[in-house]
Amino acid sequence: MRTTGATPLQRLLRRADFLRAARGVKAATPGLVLQVRRRTPEETGDDHRPRVGFTASRKVGGAVVRNRARRRLRAAVVDVLSRRAEPDHDYVLIARAATAERSYDDLLADLEKALSRARAGNTRAGNRRAGGKDRPSAPEARNQELGS
Repeated sequence: MRTTGATPLQRLLRRADFLRAARGVKAATPGLVLQVRRRTPEETGDDHRPRVGFTASRKVGGAVVRNRARRRLRAAVVDVLSRRAEPDHDYVLIARAATAERSYDDLLADLEKALSRARAGNTRAGNRRAGGKDRPSAPEARNQELGS
């Protein structure tokens, strides 16, 4: 199922690149979280290739489990993202607890679904207000109740 002759993806390695991607569009699926951000022309320069980064926190498991999850995400990127990635975009794949144990076909389907959601803007994070809040704070709710 491996794709040959696909778009070469450059790796994200600097923390600042990961932080910028975190401000982009997010799409969560059971096997992974995908963050997508279009780079500005100043950031891109002459290199318009898509870039990809991988991360797995300790919540995923011990070092062996995290490394397995990252390896599986890298393989999924070769099969899916390398042919669907857009130029001038950064992609960050975040492993979840289910990443290491999920079937590979399900992981590929998760990546396809997350990529489609991110492109369409149909994400849970996209439905929240600025600042990540999806409901008013307690003082805001009180003010709304009082009619102020």
